[in-house]
Amino acid sequence: MDSDLRLRVVHPTQRILTGRVVRLLEGYPREVRVGQPVLVAVLTAASVVGLLMLLVRSLLSTGGGGGGARRGWKALKKGPDFLVTPLRVRDAAGLLYEVELHGHLPQSALHPADHVQLTLRRQPDPDLPPRVERIVNVTTGQLLTPRTATVWSHLGPPLLLQALLGALLLAGVAACSVVTG
Repeated sequence: MDSDLRLRVVHPTQRILTGRVVRLLEGYPREVRVGQPVLVAVLTAASVVGLLMLLVRSLLSTGGGGGGARRGWKALKKGPDFLVTPLRVRDAAGLLYEVELHGHLPQSALHPADHVQLTLRRQPDPDLPPRVERIVNVTTGQLLTPRTATVWSHLGPPLLLQALLGALLLAGVAACSVVTG
């Protein structure tokens, strides 16, 4: 049995952790939560433009060439998955810490025994170890920033652009009704 697994593993409380990589554990997927109010607001604003586009299409053409398939409420609500890789690091005092690496890094970015400086951020759930925001691999001289999927990347630029146009259209109609009313 690995001697590191028998030692007590703690979650660091400091913002910067410097030490040596002991082990990258097996990664697993975790889902990004999509808040219902955000989703309702985006879909409502986007549906205004969608209805306007549908009206224009029906007036200009008799043939029904529908647009691309849209993702439904359930698919948008689910949220994207991102990779979580537990990382164990030993500091100069010999303490073993566990942190989480969210997202992907190049395979050659971290190896056991690499000397690293990690910038950490607490997670909303206090039972989870802090997540790595930035890695300075002192051994290789690399600066690494793991990237994960976000709610905005999950919704996608076309839907967000459509929602922005819908919000502007609604704001314009509301402004006109206040001026004329």
